[in-house]
Amino acid sequence: MIEDLWYKNAVMYNLDVGTFMDANGDGYGDFEGLMRRLDYLAGLGVTCLWLLPFQPTPDRDNGYDITDYYGVDPRHGSLGDFVEFMHQARGRGIRVLMDLVVNHTSDQHPWFKAARGDKRSPYREWYLWSKKRPKNFQEGMVFPGVQKTTWTYDREAREYYFHRFYDFQPDLNTQHPAVQAEIRRIIGFWLELGVCGFRVDAVPFVIETEGPGEKPLLRFDYLRELREFLQWRCGDAILLGEANVLPPEHLRYFGPEDDRMHMLFNFFVNQHLFYALASGDVRPLVKALRTTNTLPPSAQWGQFLRNNDELDLGRLTDTQRQAVFAQFGPDERMQLYQRGIRRRLAPMLGNRPQLELAYSLLFTLPGTPVIRYGDEIGMGDDLTLKERSAVRTPMQWSDEPHGGFSTAEKTVLPVIDTGVYAFGNVNVAVQRRDPESLLNWTERIIRMRKECPEIGWGTCKVLSTGSPHVLALRYDWRGNAVIAVHNFDTKPHSITLTAEAEQHERLVNLLSEQHSVADERGRHHIPLEAFGYRWFRVGSLQYILQREKV
Repeated sequence: MIEDLWYKNAVMYNLDVGTFMDANGDGYGDFEGLMRRLDYLAGLGVTCLWLLPFQPTPDRDNGYDITDYYGVDPRHGSLGDFVEFMHQARGRGIRVLMDLVVNHTSDQHPWFKAARGDKRSPYREWYLWSKKRPKNFQEGMVFPGVQKTTWTYDREAREYYFHRFYDFQPDLNTQHPAVQAEIRRIIGFWLELGVCGFRVDAVPFVIETEGPGEKPLLRFDYLRELREFLQWRCGDAILLGEANVLPPEHLRYFGPEDDRMHMLFNFFVNQHLFYALASGDVRPLVKALRTTNTLPPSAQWGQFLRNNDELDLGRLTDTQRQAVFAQFGPDERMQLYQRGIRRRLAPMLGNRPQLELAYSLLFTLPGTPVIRYGDEIGMGDDLTLKERSAVRTPMQWSDEPHGGFSTAEKTVLPVIDTGVYAFGNVNVAVQRRDPESLLNWTERIIRMRKECPEIGWGTCKVLSTGSPHVLALRYDWRGNAVIAVHNFDTKPHSITLTAEAEQHERLVNLLSEQHSVADERGRHHIPLEAFGYRWFRVGSLQYILQREKV
């Protein structure tokens, strides 16, 4: 099946409808408010939105406890509002991904209510039950330190039910043919309303067999079945998977025949990136990039800095993890689940040069960049809120009450109103008028990323820099090449790169007029300030002259 690989050079933006913009003044973000901000997103350079769950929910887990897969939570509007939003997004050339949360439901979902109330209900087999408490009931918790078990006794059902996440989120039995049929209906329903694909939540748990006394197995063929159905319905739709796995296991999620997930988030590189930011040592990051560099032709990494959850550091060594904790989350209030940090990017890094370095790297890593709402203006966090809510505060649009997010007296979560990152100091309106603001810098760097398709499509190679603090990546695609160089150290460094093409090769600086000309031995000597970065297009003197005439 021929696919349109539009996602190879996309710029994705992740947001929660409930905390982005409230149009009707009830304190909750809605699709009407999101529609009013589509021009802002288009102007920023966003080409694809990834929406967190917006379906009906008791909202005990940021919408991931769903009670109806075929609707819109009334706080966000109606299904009609969603359709109008899709129409408006399409008119601005913005595609829309939505979360596919089928590992579990809410315990308030009609399916689970029927299952717990009647053993003869057809929905009973849609969930996982055990008459006796399994021996492994205290193993495999997703939220250690907060979640105590994975099996909970239900008095109405008089049996234990399985849940990887919170006890109010019973796992679906995704091996069951009826459940699989329902998942296909869910996918088909939203495809008909125009979405371009799905970010699949907790992929390993969706394909994992589970039950009392059983050893879990991963059914990777189910991913092929999902992709086949998806693309029969919509040829260019994609599946973006959340799977925090070690290489080379990621290749099993893409598939040996390149027929499973289209994209995966690169958690492995993300965690080593933060170690490099904390320590200044890029060598573990280089190793992570090399071990995740080989992908099938249509596969793509989703690269990110921060997301809606904690910064997960579980794949680092104990020593590396402690180094990141010490630098970015030294207070226990900043840490979560014994493995992560519950802070936004700007407060963690704390300074503009390192923040620019991190974003420059995000846009030059092999794959598709995924931005989190508010990070383009350097929003902060609220550590007084519980668990991951600290990084889920409403978008800060202006210095008006509640940051221009809502006119209500009380909002879904409080807007940050004190300290350096208060909405009076950090907001879109102020930064839009400042040419040197982080917002305008981010818009410029996104524009440059879209002009460098080599990064999304090309072959990536790590270049030798002779320094443990400097990372250099080269991308080649269709006879063109781009090189990105980043200094992670607090001190300036000068590195030497050997030209790989003709002697006297030029490197055209894409972000300033500081071009590089190879010496008589074909080497480029590149000075880098502390946290310095350079984007070069590989070109000859003739190329530079043509560019300057333009």
